[in-house]
Amino acid sequence: MVSIRRATAADAATVHALMCELAGHQGQPSAVSVSVERMRELLARPEITYLLAERDGRAIGYVSWLVRVSLWSGGDYLALDDLFVRAGERGHGVGERLMRAVSEAAAGRAIRWEVAAANVAAQRFYQRIGADLIPKIICRWQVEPGAAAES
Repeated sequence: MVSIRRATAADAATVHALMCELAGHQGQPSAVSVSVERMRELLARPEITYLLAERDGRAIGYVSWLVRVSLWSGGDYLALDDLFVRAGERGHGVGERLMRAVSEAAAGRAIRWEVAAANVAAQRFYQRIGADLIPKIICRWQVEPGAAAES
């Protein structure tokens, strides 16, 4: 039986391990730089939510989001950060249960997220549960402090 519950600060090491597993799955094993201690702090913030899917007390997946505000509408929406289900658990409805839990938490608010163009399997999954896929280019700009003022 799979249960879903909100992660707490006490789950920081578990959440961190799952995030590292997801990064490895995506071919970016060094992308996770957050410490377990910082994750503990983040899990205590009210605008950040992680839901853990567990089978027999063992974490098998998670979904995470932040509450954000749309400056166009003035309303809040959920910005989905990650959805991950461990390899041996995929195809058994765990991802869908996690997404349905997000939908319930959204209480009618929009849910927005990104998916890599190459991740066709995830796109099929999201379409199957009723999500609209909207093509968009994502820009990322990381400037060292003080560098922007020098140019």
